[in-house]
Amino acid sequence: MELLKTARRRSFFSELLYIVLNVMLAGVILGTVIVTAAPWYAFLLVLLSKWRVFAVRTRYWMANVRANMIDTIVGLSVVILLFTATGSIITQVVITLLYIGWLLAIKPRSSRFYIIVQAGVGLFLGIAAIMQISANWPSSLVVLLCGLVGYSAARHILSVEHETHLNFLSLLWAFVVAEISWLSYHWTIGYSLPGNIQLPQSAITITLLSFLAERVHSSFQRDGKVQLSELLLPTLLTVSIIAILLFVFGSAASI
Repeated sequence: MELLKTARRRSFFSELLYIVLNVMLAGVILGTVIVTAAPWYAFLLVLLSKWRVFAVRTRYWMANVRANMIDTIVGLSVVILLFTATGSIITQVVITLLYIGWLLAIKPRSSRFYIIVQAGVGLFLGIAAIMQISANWPSSLVVLLCGLVGYSAARHILSVEHETHLNFLSLLWAFVVAEISWLSYHWTIGYSLPGNIQLPQSAITITLLSFLAERVHSSFQRDGKVQLSELLLPTLLTVSIIAILLFVFGSAASI
């Protein structure tokens, strides 16, 4: 009985320590961006927080890097958004609180639903952050980074579905995301948010198309063919939102 009480006590303190450390990480990242008025040291903090990726034998490094790509993308994207919102402390605090929610409520989950949510959040924030700061970048760099984000999101989902063509499908979706990013680079529409943040139309479009692609793949894996009846609602939802963005809100200010 005493052993059970000790185990529970250790579990409680471990959970409490996990929460405290993650809240501290988000708080220190926010403080670093505010104090330095630059993203570089906060980038370094996000990368240092992934030290466990390399705390194994070298042959596991690449697998760990791939497994942690979405979390790293989310962390780096949050830094970019915090830096963009410099001067608006309320917006920065809200972003930090959302990041804490990611660290404590979404990131640790391993069910299929949460895996899809994690990939969607990483994809959306990654594309949004890249488009936010890439106005003067060469298009090749933007396309490469967006393709990497697309690859990471696709692989994050497919890796838990025991997909036999994991690399091929991940690269295929990376190519699709890269193509859309190249088109949107020359016609980037953004919707103004508090704190001088611009929400790129391309981030919304790519995330919606990725959701539809996931539904198609899921239907094929489960039934051996694509069930059109199951895809009717997701397709209508995706097409409707994209049409509204293009034709109703298409005149929003460019980034």
